[in-house]
Amino acid sequence: MKIFVTGATGFVGSAVVQELISAGHKVIGLARSDAGAKSLAAAGAQVHRGDLTDLESLRKAAAAADGVIHTGFNHDFSKFKESCENERKAVEALGAALAGSNRPVIITSGIGLLPAGQLSTEQTMPASPNPNPRVASEEAARALADRGVRVSIVRLPPSVHGDGDHGFVPILINTARQKGASAYIGEGLNRWPAVHLLDAAHLFRLALEKGAPRACYHGVAEEGLAFRQIAEVIGRRLNVLVLSKTPEDAAHHFAWFAHFAAIDVPASSKQTRQSLGWHPTQHGLIADLDRPTYFKA
Repeated sequence: MKIFVTGATGFVGSAVVQELISAGHKVIGLARSDAGAKSLAAAGAQVHRGDLTDLESLRKAAAAADGVIHTGFNHDFSKFKESCENERKAVEALGAALAGSNRPVIITSGIGLLPAGQLSTEQTMPASPNPNPRVASEEAARALADRGVRVSIVRLPPSVHGDGDHGFVPILINTARQKGASAYIGEGLNRWPAVHLLDAAHLFRLALEKGAPRACYHGVAEEGLAFRQIAEVIGRRLNVLVLSKTPEDAAHHFAWFAHFAAIDVPASSKQTRQSLGWHPTQHGLIADLDRPTYFKA
């Protein structure tokens, strides 16, 4: 199939592009810069110039494809709410272009939207209304499904880890390096689910090829690692203290990231594995993190 991929030069999206090409699909990747276009062409993908706010460009590329995988998102947290609303519009534009065609649209969402403190499954729904504006992607996807679009959702955990990671774990490493201590909150028993980048990319392909309309899939290889385990590896690798922080002290230590350091969102992928035949094969987060690669200054 000919697949349009947004976020095609990003951490997850670039792995999805490679996975699709390796499986024999043709990829049209969205690129907003010359550097992004060059890397996509080198990977063997066709380049579509544009960005997530150019809705007409998104519609045009989606309409010309046999399916869409949407991994793009603006991770500028200083404009988080604005980015989430732009996300809603982008999802609507991508889906509208494929309405009534039975061509698949795969939308990326997050495990972190789900209720805290319980093991969530693929059937678990985000609270409504939800204090996290990132819920816009799932809301837009479900609205498209109500209009007959063949849409499904892949939820990713707080940590998608692997070579090239520039997400949550590197933020923790940089914070520990700057503060001279690797911290956790309370007893550090809040749980982060995790998945390796290559396993996540494989799941996106399976969702595209075998996914059901309205289905929700969990890209979760590990249901929930105690945050303290992550902090301990970082502390050992950086040779800094590993400390417990009260919620009040954590706000100072982690700054804007304190909310994410405290989240407790264990999640199952049992139904995803059964329905798609997805079987993660890569290293787990702790083994992956306990390598020099993550700690290059």
